[in-house]
Amino acid sequence: MTYKAAVVGAAGFAGIECARLLLAHPSFDLAVVTSDALAGTPLAKAYPAFAGATDLAFRANDEAQADLASCDVAFLAVPHTASLGLTPQLMAQGVTVIDLSADFRLRDPVVYEQWYGVPHTATDLLARAAFGLPEVAADQLACAAADHAAGNAVLVACAGCYPTATSLAAAPLIREGLLATAGAVVVDAVSGVTGAGKKATERTHFCFADENLEAYGVGTHRHTPEIEQILGLEGRLVFTPHLAPLNRGLLSTVTLPVVAGTAVPSAEELTALYESFYAGRPLVTVLPAGQLPRTDSVAGTCRAHVAAVPDARTRSIVAVGAIDNLGKGAAGQAVQCANIVFGLPEDAGLAAVAVPV
Repeated sequence: MTYKAAVVGAAGFAGIECARLLLAHPSFDLAVVTSDALAGTPLAKAYPAFAGATDLAFRANDEAQADLASCDVAFLAVPHTASLGLTPQLMAQGVTVIDLSADFRLRDPVVYEQWYGVPHTATDLLARAAFGLPEVAADQLACAAADHAAGNAVLVACAGCYPTATSLAAAPLIREGLLATAGAVVVDAVSGVTGAGKKATERTHFCFADENLEAYGVGTHRHTPEIEQILGLEGRLVFTPHLAPLNRGLLSTVTLPVVAGTAVPSAEELTALYESFYAGRPLVTVLPAGQLPRTDSVAGTCRAHVAAVPDARTRSIVAVGAIDNLGKGAAGQAVQCANIVFGLPEDAGLAAVAVPV
């Protein structure tokens, strides 16, 4: 059985990656791709990598409404606030929504308004939205899958790229009760330039980004409350994102203080803990003790590599997670969540191995 799929906002980096994955998917049939800016332009003209693979052309959002309503699932790769209007409309038409934007990630609409500067206008859907980080929010996605199997349209709010890498690195330690009850949790994370979106800025223009590494959004990045919500770290997170001259890839390094009265686990004990936590999760690989994640090991995939290293001297643990910011950090994770909701194998249509060189 195949399901008719659409990508709204398909011209951007996350949207076009989603289109690429869906075109090769065994169970989703990509039928509609929208972009107001590129309406009428074939995908293969805007992105020559699609030459010979599809004859689809971008359509304006307004002109595609009837076809969107006939889809089984719509992937929304749109800026924040755009989903607030689109999602209720699509769900009312029976379309399941996999939202790559930030609009339904934060449970508290007050927090959303504080960080995004606009009021939340679809608060009734916040309680219905399943959080799209399968390895950490499996129960929510299982409920969404059951609701969908009962014939209902459901909403999945996919996690952001920084929260995904950070949470996958840190969650096993926090769920095990190893995190101290006080003290900051420090996250230093580095992303490739595609994480900033398609539109060039003075930071992301090639001449400024090449041969440069810089911190940005220090103390103000909008992924801060999302990470705090996932990991239960309200008021404790020091999050510093960095931009690196990479096309794609994200590495998050998390330093967590160990709870008082508990011995700092050995590297082998940490590896065993992580392997147990991620048992049965096909898209997370726990690296052996002594090996640390690299972005090039996951590029082009929806896979995450994680590892943790003890620092007995400071009674802390350093956890590291690597993902592709467009893969596990955006489009790949959206497809993974859709797989779960539609009762498909979790890794269906998702590459198992990165390009090795």
